[in-house]
Amino acid sequence: MKVDFYRHGLTAADASAVASVLDSPFLTTGSVSRQVETQLCDYFGTPHALLTSSWTNGALATLLAMGVGPGDEVIVPAMTFIASANIVELLGAKTVLVDVDPGTLLMTPEIAAAAVSSHTKAVIPVHLYGQMVDMAALRQNLDEAAAPNQKIYILEDCAHCFEGRFDGCRPGTYSDAASFSFYATKNVTCGEGGAVIFREAGLYERALETRMHGMTASAVDRFKGGRYNHWDMTRLGVKANLPDLLAALLPSQIETIDGRLPERQALSERYREQLSDTPIRLPGRSVNSLDACHLFAIGVAEGCRDRAIFLLNDAGISVTVNYRALPELRYYGDRYPEAAERCPAAMAWGRQTISLPLYPGLPREAQDFVISVLKEKIVPLMSKER
Repeated sequence: MKVDFYRHGLTAADASAVASVLDSPFLTTGSVSRQVETQLCDYFGTPHALLTSSWTNGALATLLAMGVGPGDEVIVPAMTFIASANIVELLGAKTVLVDVDPGTLLMTPEIAAAAVSSHTKAVIPVHLYGQMVDMAALRQNLDEAAAPNQKIYILEDCAHCFEGRFDGCRPGTYSDAASFSFYATKNVTCGEGGAVIFREAGLYERALETRMHGMTASAVDRFKGGRYNHWDMTRLGVKANLPDLLAALLPSQIETIDGRLPERQALSERYREQLSDTPIRLPGRSVNSLDACHLFAIGVAEGCRDRAIFLLNDAGISVTVNYRALPELRYYGDRYPEAAERCPAAMAWGRQTISLPLYPGLPREAQDFVISVLKEKIVPLMSKER
């Protein structure tokens, strides 16, 4: 049986929103994007939002707006996608890689606070697989660890966690900014794209400029009133805006995202129930967290992951790895050679993990087949490794 890792829920009916943009004179960031930004503010309960061309460029523009640069340190969990750390490196700052909780696989408030130094400028907590870090505790611990007059920004990595919550609070409640991804496999998608939400007006206004080369006026503002208006450049920026052509695909998905979560939860719970009596490792869950269930990752015995992937692929099941720990990758291993020893939980999980097919509409028989292959082929493989 062929089982896809992911299938998006967009259909030909969604093309009508794109056609409406094509009928307008404005294809890049304009009125459609601003309407979606308002929709994001309403959903997350924040006063400011910016659509971006990707999680990476949006987060990079946000770090620029925070003033991160050479001499600064940014704390990042070792178990995450490379983009979470790459944006720090691109600005010439130092990435301080820290370990994660061996159960939830999330950076804890205590781990982050212990890594704070006088050079710490920001922390990037990652809501891995859809489960949130305790943001209230993180904010409190960082405030206590900071030196007098030291401002430590929090930029939440919400690429996996659009609809998640912790203690009833959505992303953006306790952070300075929260960055989202609308990449092709995300719970809300337009193929490529992202967004950043803000609580503080000053940071948002700086990010408005750093999102667009540092320019003081966007394209729609430069031609406001039917005539050209001069602009200035007051700070360095990147090109990180999202065009209306892609933004047009987002409103209906944002509107229905909470209604689609129960299906993701049911699929995830079924994996858990069926695999709980096997030696396959399952990530732990926080009792106070509403999991967005973006990915379902498992852990197999170290040394047999590649063989397990081959067997799953050979059976027609598409899987991936989210993620190898950053210190295991050549760039970060060479640049921060001490990080691997400092992050044993992240390193162990990074050598074990495989992500299984998970998306609304995944047929019951397809999930049954994935589970049967895991039990019939992967579990015996793990026993041999022992």
